Amino acid sequence: MKELIEFVVKALVDDPGAIEVEEINNDKTITFKLRAAKNDIGKVIGKRGRTASAIRTIITAVSARQGKKAVVEIVE
Repeated sequence: MKELIEFVVKALVDDPGAIEVEEINNDKTITFKLRAAKNDIGKVIGKRGRTASAIRTIITAVSARQGKKAVVEIVE
């Protein structure tokens, strides 16, 4: 899932080298902390949060197949 997030986000931004995804595993929850360059945060979030919502939907679907819950947090 981490690689999927990186793949999708790197296609959206101007500086793909600045993308970092940190994976934090708990018992039934996986938290992904996504960091991007300051000028690319808007592209990751999208208008009215639609791009971020779409990324979260994809990750939720993938994690449901694995029997876990996934959370994507976008941080600066």
